[in-house]
Parts: sequence; C-alpha cells; structure tokens
Amino acid sequence: MKLPRRQLLHLAAGAAALPAVSRFAWSQVYPSRPVRLIAPFAPAGSTDIIARLMGQWLSGRLGQQFVIDNRPGGGGNIGTEAVVRASPDGHTLLMVGSYNAVNATLYAKLNFDLMRDIAPVASVIRGAYVMVVNPSVPAKTVPEFIAYAKANPGKVTMASSGIGTPPHVAGELFKMMAEVNLVHVPYRGSGPALVDLLAGQVQVSFPSMTSSIGYIRAGTLRALAVTTAERSDALPDIPTVGEFVPGYEASAWYGIGAPRNTPVEVIDKLNKEINAGLADPKIKARLADLGNAPLALSPADFGKLIAEETKKWAKVVKFSGAKAD
Repeated sequence: MKLPRRQLLHLAAGAAALPAVSRFAWSQVYPSRPVRLIAPFAPAGSTDIIARLMGQWLSGRLGQQFVIDNRPGGGGNIGTEAVVRASPDGHTLLMVGSYNAVNATLYAKLNFDLMRDIAPVASVIRGAYVMVVNPSVPAKTVPEFIAYAKANPGKVTMASSGIGTPPHVAGELFKMMAEVNLVHVPYRGSGPALVDLLAGQVQVSFPSMTSSIGYIRAGTLRALAVTTAERSDALPDIPTVGEFVPGYEASAWYGIGAPRNTPVEVIDKLNKEINAGLADPKIKARLADLGNAPLALSPADFGKLIAEETKKWAKVVKFSGAKAD
C-alpha cells in the first residue's frame, strides 16, 4: 500500500524525534532505583568521607538513595574495575581520585583503561595531604624529622593506604627529595593506617587532610607540614613541606565517574546536581572544615584534569621505581 506523502512526512518526523525523546526520558526517569557509589577504599578514609558527603546530597536532590559501597583492595583498582564492568545506566558510580592517576603507571597490567572505560562525571574537591607523626616521635618540625630519620636509617616506619596510593607516592617523593630511609608499611585504606599510627605502631604518614584533620585538631596526631605548594586555610600555622624541601608538592583530588557509554543526559544531570552541592553553603563549610576546596568542573574539564594528573604522576612513579603486581 502506498502511503500519502503527508503521512510519510509525519512518520519521518516522528522517527527523527525518537532519539531526542529517548534522551529526554533518560533524564526524566533517572535515577529509577537506588544508586551504588563505589568508594574503592575502606570506610573512614578520605575517599569514604567525601563519597558519603556527596551521596547524602544526591539522595536528597534526586529522590533515590545513593548507597556507599566500599570496595577496598588493589590500590583502588578492585572498586574501579567493578564500575567498569557495571551496566552503563548511571546506577553504579565511582569515586575517582588521584589514586587512579597513579595506578595507570604503577600497575603494569590492568584489566581496564581509566581514560577509556570511565566517563568523567564531575570533580568534587582538591586538597592537601598532611605529613603527620605519632606524638611519641621526637620531632616537631620537618627538619627535626629529617634529622631523626637520618639518625635512625631503616627504623622509622611510614604508613600508607596501600602500595602506590597517593599518600604512598607522596611519602616516596619525600624520601627521595629529603634523602631519608623510611620503611613503608602499606594498609588497605587510610582508615586502618591511621588506626595504627594513632596507636604508635607506625611513626609517620602522609594521609589526606580530610581523613586526618580531626586527629590533628584533637592533638592525637602531630602535623609537621602540608604537601601543597601553599599553606592551607584549614591549618594556616602548619608550613608546607616545600618550605624545607624545595620543589616538593603533592595534592589530592576527588570526583565521580561512571561506566563508559553512560547516557550523556545522565552524566549532565549528575554534574548539575553535584555542582549545585558544591555551591551549597553547608557543603562548602563542611569541605572547608575538612581542609578542602570545592572543585566544580564540567565533565570535559574533569576529563582534562584526570589526563593531566595521570601524566604528572607517571613521572613520579617512574622516578620512584614503585611497582605493584
């Protein structure tokens, strides 16, 4: 049967509109069930803290629970791979961090390519790591600690949240630039590492400010320096490592990613809501209290940040000689 020309035009117009209708539908119905936000480290660490802060915000804004799913192991790779293999519908998300940038070079064989397999959704914060010691360590400044470590080569232990994690690499960079011999003790996350540091089982660590600032303020850990190029507004009296070890700098950043091929409408919706959260006075105050500054970027600009950080940390990892299986 031959259809009239007018009817054919209506059918063609309807077919052309289908992708737009589909995209509109995605943005309208998402999320249709609880969302898993995978934090690839143990509870109580900085990744977990930031994930819970943003998860709570998104739950209130989008009407579905954003459940934090801690998947520690492999320096963040186990949790990352879980998201890579998840359905690209926006209901499984990843807390992306500087550990992902380090792992791209640290691990010779990964079952994924971060830049290819994880779509950048939104950045959240950029902040400092802090060089902290147990109060039993007889050093109150970075120069005193360097002297103490050189007087006790191979006897001073350095905790980290795992081999190749940013706190580990930040510590390795300090070892090389300060020319000190510290014994690395890796843990499955910054939470467990801080527990042993507080107990005096290890002596020094370079955790994020997010996970350590409460202990610093309580006096249960002694902060010697922050790792960023400039002092932190959260701890204005604490010097930078670079004031004593010229050229030293390391910073932390976090954001949210999704499996590749996640609909762009879902990514844009999440980016909009996350950036709204970062502009909220209560969240800004909470982030500042944790020693972090909000970092609101578009998905494209967040992708550029990840690429730049991956390149930067590749040089540090190669220089340090750090490797992971």
